[in-house]
Amino acid sequence: MPTPEPPQSTDPDAVNVPDSEADHGERTRAADPWTQMPDDALNASGVGADRSDGPDEGSDEGSDDASSAQGREGAEEGPVKGVRGARSEGATTERAESWADFLPSPVFLLVLGLAGFAGWLSWTHAELDWADEGTSVTPLIPPLLILLGWIVSVAVHEFAHALAAYLAGDRSLRGSAYLRFNPFAYREAFGGLVLPVVYLGLGGFGLNGPPTYVDWERVPSRGRRIMVALAGPLASLVLSALLALTVSLLVPVGQDTTNWAISSIAFLSLANLTSAVVNLLPVPGLDGYHVLAAFRGARWTEFVRVNGLFCSIAVFAVLWLPVVRDVFEKSAYALFDLLLPNPTIPGMMFHGKLLLQFWA
Repeated sequence: MPTPEPPQSTDPDAVNVPDSEADHGERTRAADPWTQMPDDALNASGVGADRSDGPDEGSDEGSDDASSAQGREGAEEGPVKGVRGARSEGATTERAESWADFLPSPVFLLVLGLAGFAGWLSWTHAELDWADEGTSVTPLIPPLLILLGWIVSVAVHEFAHALAAYLAGDRSLRGSAYLRFNPFAYREAFGGLVLPVVYLGLGGFGLNGPPTYVDWERVPSRGRRIMVALAGPLASLVLSALLALTVSLLVPVGQDTTNWAISSIAFLSLANLTSAVVNLLPVPGLDGYHVLAAFRGARWTEFVRVNGLFCSIAVFAVLWLPVVRDVFEKSAYALFDLLLPNPTIPGMMFHGKLLLQFWA
């Protein structure tokens, strides 16, 4: 049966204005694939359940207003739900703090084990047994022992800084490589590990990089900042004293030795002493500068945070000058003569330096 046509207006002055909103709603429904799909096309429960069978005629404007209001509500509610969801997810995946954050890392234990093995090979002069009789030998295991021992010393120095900073209020270092004795995972590995090794190999004295990893703004008081700055040199002094005491126990007073392991330990004692003494200088790039910065304000701390690495290299360049280096080394040997009862220990230290700089 043919569909009757709607009556046409015969008024010539009447203007036929299309209902743009109704046409837009009709076009939207026609383009929506969900309205063209049979109800039983989806075999999933709940999919499309919120889709109505279709709006009543004449209610296009109301349905559009409702859908736009729902869209605005979803747009306002969506970011809030997203933030809450991200926070809840971050709360569940955040690493829980524990006492294991302060345990030495396996890398540090490996370095200690390698140092002990190199020490045993140096003690027994194993390289002489490996070479043919009458062949000159340049020992390479003692330099390795000194290098590994110095890496351990650097880790102890930086651990003291990090532990003092953590106790003083800088909680960001918990679980970091600085508190786990892992210099290979330092955030500033070049200034914290590479440069100290280069300083020792080229200059023959110990010097640590600046502790730029400490967030000094989280350390509230002046006294705590001084404690953090002095913790590293103090740890180096204690380590130097322990190594010197070990040499004094191994070599009685009045006796001398050329044992590679003992000479290496003696030189490591000298390297830790020089590191402590030099870092106490109130020069940018050194720990003594942060003692002054505690009295001067945040601008001084920010200066060394940006330029501390270059200042450390400049300090090494000055100490590397032959005139300055000779005076510095003689003063360090004289200090050991004054503090230790065995006058032969400075000679062992010099022998250890020769073992390290085998290319010189």
